[in-house]
Amino acid sequence: EAQLVESGGGLVQAGGSLRLSCTASGFPINYFAVGWYRQAPGKEREGVACINRSTNSAYYADSVKGRFTISEGNDKNTMYLQMINLKPEDTAVYHCAASLDTYCSGDSYNTRLLDYEGRGTQVTVSS
Repeated sequence: EAQLVESGGGLVQAGGSLRLSCTASGFPINYFAVGWYRQAPGKEREGVACINRSTNSAYYADSVKGRFTISEGNDKNTMYLQMINLKPEDTAVYHCAASLDTYCSGDSYNTRLLDYEGRGTQVTVSS
């Protein structure tokens, strides 16, 4: 069974840091672009960051540039989202996802056409 499982969410004060992890199993994640999106109550889904393996390019939403870093583990089955200087507006459920490389470029991340996605981990930033 294909799965993506996130961990590492929690409650943190504004200005704090968290590192989210995502482990893939059951499908060849090496052939997909990988990324993170977030969903806050009453708000649109927002693609936060992704990595296109074919072009070795990364995308970051303007709202997180300079604060979030996406990376992969050496085994390529794990990916991370390092978040620093967190703000209350970063509060959301964060999901990891895999999709065709086409949907992740240096300029955009299409989170409506995902092949796999995890259930998410809650990140809450208090002011």
